[in-house]
Amino acid sequence: MRNLDEMTITQAVLANNSRIGDDRLCEIMTSLVQNLHAFARDIKLTETEWQWGIDFLGRMGEANTTGHPQFALLSHVLGISTLVLAQNNRKPAGCTETAAFNTVSEQPPLLLDLGADLSTNPLAPKGYVQGSVLDTAGSPVPHASLEINPGSDEAPGRVLLQADEQGRYHFCTTLPDHQCIREDSPVGQILGALNRPAWRPAQLEFTVRAAGYQRLTTRVFRQGDPYLEADPLFAVRSALVAQWQWHAAGTTPVGTLSSDPFYTLAFDFVLAKN
Repeated sequence: MRNLDEMTITQAVLANNSRIGDDRLCEIMTSLVQNLHAFARDIKLTETEWQWGIDFLGRMGEANTTGHPQFALLSHVLGISTLVLAQNNRKPAGCTETAAFNTVSEQPPLLLDLGADLSTNPLAPKGYVQGSVLDTAGSPVPHASLEINPGSDEAPGRVLLQADEQGRYHFCTTLPDHQCIREDSPVGQILGALNRPAWRPAQLEFTVRAAGYQRLTTRVFRQGDPYLEADPLFAVRSALVAQWQWHAAGTTPVGTLSSDPFYTLAFDFVLAKN
């Protein structure tokens, strides 16, 4: 393989890859090489531009942490995550839509009792969330587990609750607000260069599991958030936008008295069977 040029390099790489023993990996790498080389030819990629791309990936690796997953964020802002989810999560009509990947964390979620208070900021409005886990016929799914990521710096992280025998769940949390992808992060810099907003709409993330049903990982967005139409992660679905109802100070859904206004949210999850 000597004297390769811009017209022969692609086939040389494919010939080398043809010895891969895994048929699916061979199919993936063949398409990747063909499309990546076609991209470079199409835009007449310069050495300076390609070096910038290599340096950018280096910065991504340095900045990539559990709390700031830059590679996952890059996948999201390029729309690849939404594309892959849409291709692989076709569900029966009426099921709650998937809007996030099923990720595995190094740290297990904190197991709390049903009705737990996840809020930690005494100055922020409280939100009381309740609903049911159902099947497509509208019947309750008893004792489903709900892993909740409040998506707030003040929150205690991911928590795990278990619905009751009627599939009902409820908890209290800080009212979610929109949050900004860090402007000094590699992905934040890309968004700035593209003149795209870096603000994510207010949301709660849920992973719902039950024996005999497909696992569901999704987000519930706050109606009225100014960034619903410009989500940099392309995750918003109309069926996942819900209204947080404002209430004047008084008795809360759990029977306590609140001297401050509070909010309530009702949202049901519908699972698909395996």
